[in-house]
Amino acid sequence: MNSYDVAIIGSGPGGYVAAIRCAQLGMKTAIIEKYATLGGTCLNVGCIPSKALLDSSHHYEDAVKHFEEHGIDIPGDIKVNLEQMISRKQAVVDQTTGGIDFLMKKNKIDVYQGLGSFKDATHIVIKGEKTEEIEAKHTIIATGSKPSNLPFVDLDKERIVTSTEALKLKEIPKHLIVIGGGAIGLELGQVYRRLGAEVTVIEYMDRIIPTMDAGLSRELNKVLKKAKFSINVSHKVKSVERKGDEVIVKADNKKGEEVEFTGDYCLVSVGRRPYTDGLNAEAAGVKLTDRGQVEVNEHLQTNVKNIYAIGDVVKGAMLAHKAEEEGVFVAETLAGQKPHINYNLIPGVVYTWPEVAAVGKTEEELKEAGVEYKVGQFPMRALGRSRASMDLDGFVKVLADKETDEILGVHMIGARAADMIAEAVVGMEFRASAEDISRISHAHPTYTEALKEAALAATDDRALHI
Repeated sequence: MNSYDVAIIGSGPGGYVAAIRCAQLGMKTAIIEKYATLGGTCLNVGCIPSKALLDSSHHYEDAVKHFEEHGIDIPGDIKVNLEQMISRKQAVVDQTTGGIDFLMKKNKIDVYQGLGSFKDATHIVIKGEKTEEIEAKHTIIATGSKPSNLPFVDLDKERIVTSTEALKLKEIPKHLIVIGGGAIGLELGQVYRRLGAEVTVIEYMDRIIPTMDAGLSRELNKVLKKAKFSINVSHKVKSVERKGDEVIVKADNKKGEEVEFTGDYCLVSVGRRPYTDGLNAEAAGVKLTDRGQVEVNEHLQTNVKNIYAIGDVVKGAMLAHKAEEEGVFVAETLAGQKPHINYNLIPGVVYTWPEVAAVGKTEEELKEAGVEYKVGQFPMRALGRSRASMDLDGFVKVLADKETDEILGVHMIGARAADMIAEAVVGMEFRASAEDISRISHAHPTYTEALKEAALAATDDRALHI
C-alpha cells in the first residue's frame, strides 16, 4: 500500500492547486480524480469551455454587427459553424487539462484515476479500472459541486439541460428558455443569443444577478434587453414539460398569475450543490451540514483533525479562484505556516459582454450594516478608450467610508471589467482610500481610467471628465 503525507480527492482548481503547493512544500502527495481528465468542473465543463464559446460568439457578433462600421467588408454571408465552434472549445479544454497533467508530473504528484472514498480517517479506497487502497496522513476533500435542479424537473439532457449539456449542443436553439438569472444562465444565454437564438430568462428573485450590487443588475438588465433578451423576474417556475421537440415552462408571476413559455430548449441554471456522492465521509467520521456541505472551521479543518475540505464543497462562494486560495491555505497550514484569506476581497465576475465584476461590500450590505458611506460613479462612455472600441455600456462605482475614505466596495460593468477588478482588489488589500486610487497615474487611453475617475468622484466629487 502506498503511503502519502497528503491525499487530495478531486482535481478541480482547488484540488490540483493544493496538490502543487503541497508538493512544493516537500510533502509526498497524491491526487484522486474519478473522471478521465483532470481539472474538475472549471476546466472541463465550466469556466474554460464557457469562456471559449463566449469569445467565439463575440467574434461572430462583431463580424455581423460591427465590422462594416470599422471599415471591414466581408463579401458574402457570414455563417455560424457551430460544430467548429464546439470543436475549438474542446481543443481549448484538452490543451488546458493536458497542462494539468504536465504540472502533476513536474511536481512528482501521483495521480490516481477512479472514485475515491474513505475506508477510515487515514485510508482511501480508489475504484477505477482496478481497486486500490492508499494511506494518507492528511486528506483534503476537494470534490466540488454539480448543477442544482428543481425537484419537479426531469432533466433529459437533450432538450431540458444543465450547463454541462449546453456547452455541446448539436444545433443553435430557436428559442432557449433559461431558468435562473445568475452568471451561468446569462453567460450561456448570451452565447446562443449572439448566434441567433431567441432567449427568455426566468428568474425567481426580483432582479438578475441578485447577489451583486443592484446598480450592476439594472445596467446589465438594460444591456441584455437592448440585445433582445426577454427577462422575466419575480417568476416562480412550477413545471417544466417536454412534448416532442418542444419544452413548456409554466410559472407564476409577481401577481400570482400563471404564465407559460414555450421553447425548443430549456437550460436549468439554478445554482450548484456540493458534491460528496460516493465519498463515504461517514466512514471517516466527517460531518456534513444540512445543505450537504462538508463542515469546516476557520482553518478549513473538518471535525476529524487530519481531514480538510476546500472549494465548492464547503461554505462560501462557489468560485474557482476561491477554491485555489483555499487549496494553498490548507497546504501552507499543513506545512506549519500561517496563511490568511480575506473572503471579503475575493472578486466575483460575470463574463457576459459587457463584463460585470465586483469586490467588497455592496450598497445594500452597507445600508443594512448601518455604515455611512459615499459613492463615486463614472460612466464607461465618457472614456476615449471606450469610444475607440465602441464599448460604451457600463460604469465603475466606488464605495468609500464617509469618515475615513477607505474603499469598502468596487462594482463595475464594462469592457474588460473582469481584468480591471484586480486593481481594486490590490488597493483594498492594502486598505487604500478612494483618494489613493485617484492620485495614481493611469495610462491613457485605457478602460481603467474609469476606476480613477470613480475614485475622484468619491473624493469630494472631483471627477474630471464628466
